[in-house]
Amino acid sequence: MHTTAAMEFPEEVLASTQLSAEQLAERAILETALALYREGRLSSGLAAKWLGEPRVSFLLRASAAGIPLLDDSRDDFERERDLL
Repeated sequence: MHTTAAMEFPEEVLASTQLSAEQLAERAILETALALYREGRLSSGLAAKWLGEPRVSFLLRASAAGIPLLDDSRDDFERERDLL
């Protein structure tokens, strides 16, 4: 099941960013997924699924955005190791 929410963009924002409404909406989804992952509210797997990409691709994006992939805990290390 999917829920849809509409986004409104003022024409000035679209003109200033030189992005289409679709491109800006995609960017908003990506930034939201990254923020929720950073906050620990969304797993990397679920974020990747939402974005329609492999988990590894999402983790590379998160890393490039400066988001730590592990929080240096033993539990985190073991969970990631078990995924290999």
